Amino acid sequence: MNKAFVKETGDNEALPLLPEMPSGVRNYITLAGYRHLQSELQRLMNEAQSAAVREENPDNATFSEMSPERTVREIEQRIHYLQARLEMAEIVDPGVHAGEEQIFFGANVTYQHESGEQQSVTIVGLDELDPANGRISWLSPVAQSLLGAYAGDEVTLESPAGKEVLKVLAVHYPTPNIEPDMAAASPDDKKTE
Repeated sequence: MNKAFVKETGDNEALPLLPEMPSGVRNYITLAGYRHLQSELQRLMNEAQSAAVREENPDNATFSEMSPERTVREIEQRIHYLQARLEMAEIVDPGVHAGEEQIFFGANVTYQHESGEQQSVTIVGLDELDPANGRISWLSPVAQSLLGAYAGDEVTLESPAGKEVLKVLAVHYPTPNIEPDMAAASPDDKKTE
C-alpha cells in the first residue's frame, strides 16, 4: 500500500484511504478554490511541524508557551484529506463562459422563486461550497435544476418539499483565468449524471 495514503500510528490506526466523494463523481473545482486548498494545506503542514516539535519538547519554554492546538494526529488527518482532494481535483475555469447566458459550472445565477423572492447563487465544487454565502455545490438539487438553462428560462426544482418553478433572471461569469501552468479542465459544461 502506498505510504502517502496511510499514516502509521502507535496504536496501529490507519487514516482513511480517500475522503468520501459520491461514487462516480468528478471533483470539479475553480482555480480560486484549488489555490485556497493549497494554501490551507501549506498552513497545516507548518502547523503539524510546530505541533510535532511541541510534542517532542514539552519542557521547552518557547513551545510550552504556545497555546495548545489540535493534536498532530488531527492535523495530519486534515493534511491527508486535503492532499487527496487536491490530487483528484479537476480545475475548471468558469471564465471561459464570460458573456454567455447559459448556466455551467462556476456561474453566478440570479433566479426567482414562485413566491417572487430572488436569490443569487454561485455554482461551485464540493470543496468550495458555502451555502450561507450563496456558494452551492454543482451536485445540489438547485444547481442540478439550473445547469444547462439560459437566462429567461424556467426550470423545475424537485426537492423533498415538492416541485417549484424557478425563473432564471441573470447569469454571470468571472473573467477567464490565464494560467499557463494550470491547464483548466472543462466538464464539457453539460449536466452531469
